[in-house]
Amino acid sequence: MTSSLDPTLQTIGKNLRRIRVASGRSQEGLALDAAIDRTYVSQIERGIANPSILVLKKIASCLDANVSDLVVGT
Repeated sequence: MTSSLDPTLQTIGKNLRRIRVASGRSQEGLALDAAIDRTYVSQIERGIANPSILVLKKIASCLDANVSDLVVGT
């Protein structure tokens, strides 16, 4: 069975991973700072979770980024 991932969620995931890695942060460290579960960070990065705008705001803040940096395609 194949499933098609939402392109917007894939973009958010790719951007999150790129920004997180560029900042030298681990999923665990980001999760701790954002007060979310590490597995949730992983799910967002893989494009299988649909984070709320509040979660994206917390993540962006922890990465010294803007929510738009996570959402806008590159």
